[in-house]
Amino acid sequence: MKNLEHFIDVYINEKDKAKPAKTKFFSKSLTENIEFFKRKFSQSADFSLKYLNLGQTPCAIISIAGMISKDTLTQSVLLPIINFDIKGKTGEEKFNFIKDNLVVACDQTQVSNFEDAFNMIMSGFALFAVDGYDSMLALGVQGFSFRSISEPASELMQRGSREGFIEALMVNLSLIRRRIKSTDLKFELMQLGKVSKTSICLCYLESKVSKEILGKVKKNLEKINLETILESGYIIPYLESQGDFSLFSSVGMTERPDTLCGKISEGKIAILVDGTPNALIVPYFFVEYFQHLDDYSMHSYFATFTRWLKYMAFFLSTLLPGLYVGISTFNPEILPGPILSKIALAVGTTPFSLMFETIIIHLIYEIMREAGLRIPRPLGHAVSIVGALVIGETAVSAGLIGAPTLMVVALTAISSYVIPNLYEPISILKFAFIIVGGLLGIWGIMILFTLVLVNLCFKNTYGIPFTAPLAPFNIFAMRDVIVRSGWSFLAKKIIKVQDFPGSEVKDRNVKR
Repeated sequence: MKNLEHFIDVYINEKDKAKPAKTKFFSKSLTENIEFFKRKFSQSADFSLKYLNLGQTPCAIISIAGMISKDTLTQSVLLPIINFDIKGKTGEEKFNFIKDNLVVACDQTQVSNFEDAFNMIMSGFALFAVDGYDSMLALGVQGFSFRSISEPASELMQRGSREGFIEALMVNLSLIRRRIKSTDLKFELMQLGKVSKTSICLCYLESKVSKEILGKVKKNLEKINLETILESGYIIPYLESQGDFSLFSSVGMTERPDTLCGKISEGKIAILVDGTPNALIVPYFFVEYFQHLDDYSMHSYFATFTRWLKYMAFFLSTLLPGLYVGISTFNPEILPGPILSKIALAVGTTPFSLMFETIIIHLIYEIMREAGLRIPRPLGHAVSIVGALVIGETAVSAGLIGAPTLMVVALTAISSYVIPNLYEPISILKFAFIIVGGLLGIWGIMILFTLVLVNLCFKNTYGIPFTAPLAPFNIFAMRDVIVRSGWSFLAKKIIKVQDFPGSEVKDRNVKR
């Protein structure tokens, strides 16, 4: 019997814990409300509280230091309240008079519970409370500092805008609105993170976006149960397809508002996270990794040439080390005689096998790259000097590394930076091709390459093939894939993502 009672007691307690906490509303007593704020923000040095008197009626202004502009609060709130004769006898009458006649803050709203009040003051609002009334006035007097708008270091351009996203969400939204001055552009705000309560904004064109894809994205975001979200990378795994085992991501990323505007004009959805300058793009396709905004500012013939260079750089950075090891080890007859003799001479003077040597050099390069990213800037030159002397000249002259291998590694590294967004999958695939090439030769490389192609074609992003419009093939879309046609031809028709061949999206609500 005691065990049964214990079980019932535990079950009830756990059930109560699972229930969401009830919203606590304000009392008409200012003292009670202030005491609740003080308990919640105890030992918080940034909690700010200022008392005022409206005749015989006490009032207070609650805020978080560092999140508000003191000048704006003084000019828009404090001075009007102090210098004017407040009409009304009760606290509610004085509150309504101040709200309707005195306060000149552009952004203001009335809150009646503590949960909304906490979200407001931690977002840069100031709360105005009057004794005798069970509501508070949230005033938009934000004044926290943020980085100025500048060109993103990761997406440089020869032509076009020099503006990039910053960490402030509202500033980023204004950069998009300035470029698309249409009521068709929609911004949907939501909060994610049980503790951080990070603001997330969905950006799309209502007439272009697929309602089906938009619903799937919202559903995936609602599934996020993280306590804190500090960067856009936290939510990328939740936007990917479940059970998707691929090195390539179907979620794009950009720091440029002009690039983002171009993507949403194709029916894509942008996701901006407060506190990070990186905007996410869904759905994102494989061919888009080779497209850059500069391509559309150049002449079409030169843009086509640079795009082919990107394709070539991708294959070089991925396949060249493996082909070098596989052909030199198993199929040397493919190589010309002079080149084969140089490779044979270098391999004969080094103590390691060709496969092991290539892996070691690539690992050392990756270590140096990571050190260059994390090391303090004043020490960056030292890393370059050490790498050039130790790995370059000293290792070759000592006979530890062959000169042909070093040249292959250098060419691979340079080619990988032509398409920086694909560096992560490239860095993994090149090691896989080196190992397969060293064990099975060129036939192993062909098998692995086929498996990679199958994986790419199998990948589906929100009902649309990841390899679209290459597979399934769309001849009309090749105007911006194999080549970059002129604007007179590109402007004839903008293909929305849900219109690609092979799309499973059937959205009858979209205006076609």
